[in-house]
Amino acid sequence: MDFLLSGFAACGACLFTNPLEVVKTRMQLQGELKSRGSYQVYYRNVFHAFYTIGKVDGLAGLQKGLAPGLVYQFFMNGVRLGSYAIIENTGYIHTNGRVSAAKTTLAGALAGVVGAVVGSPVYLVKTHLQSQSSSSIAVGHQYKHKGMIHALAAIYKQHGILGLWRGSSAAVPRVSVGSSAQLSTFSSSKELVIDLQVFPKDSWLVALTAGMISSLVVVMAMTPFDVVSTRLYNQPVDHLGKGQLYKGFADCFSKMLKKEGFMGLYKGLGASYFRIGPHTILSLFLWDELRKLHQQFRDKETV
Repeated sequence: MDFLLSGFAACGACLFTNPLEVVKTRMQLQGELKSRGSYQVYYRNVFHAFYTIGKVDGLAGLQKGLAPGLVYQFFMNGVRLGSYAIIENTGYIHTNGRVSAAKTTLAGALAGVVGAVVGSPVYLVKTHLQSQSSSSIAVGHQYKHKGMIHALAAIYKQHGILGLWRGSSAAVPRVSVGSSAQLSTFSSSKELVIDLQVFPKDSWLVALTAGMISSLVVVMAMTPFDVVSTRLYNQPVDHLGKGQLYKGFADCFSKMLKKEGFMGLYKGLGASYFRIGPHTILSLFLWDELRKLHQQFRDKETV
């Protein structure tokens, strides 16, 4: 049940934040391996990107990759948050009755690694679909997938089962860093808000406030890994399935620093916050509330 509740919470958040994921992906691919000022800027900022994509690709263009996005959120976050909930319920993250920062960070990272490996194939497809656009505003390599099933079948046919996990070398650090930052700060923030007695202990505002605090930490910690992940997933590959731009996570990281500078690792930071921020807040809030409702239901059954 922990896995199902976690998956449904993440899907609920995804329905609202997928257009921001499209914008974030495009901005992260813009000017790939080019120095500032040497490429055409199609997306000046988050709002301009929204307007441009809506105008050229239509409103449907802002929901590209929704199907794999929902599947990814259900399985990746179902496993990630579900695993963390189980670890939390065992009492592991507490030391002397208080939340341990070290233990929540470790538990969040471990849960993130499992989730990243499970969800990597659909994240690969999601990135391909969200980067696809009209030639007049195209950024990054353009795949020609017709949808999620077509994309999965085409990748499997060309590169086999391992081809579906291409780019997972970036997904694991991306999700483990994001997950450890998210879940450790969420647990600690919830405890802090309760201690300060800002809201009643069982108020939904406790989880909402903790989610807001957590989202800021997540975006700053996760964005460089997110940009590298997007680049690795979307790069063109040869007939053997090997990347033509980057050899792996470390190679992509170093090439970006060399060609685009440190701020290249934070491309699309505004879009990342507008996407990851609300998604973190909504998913953690829904996850916490669904778990409380499930616990109340179980308590009634035992009475």
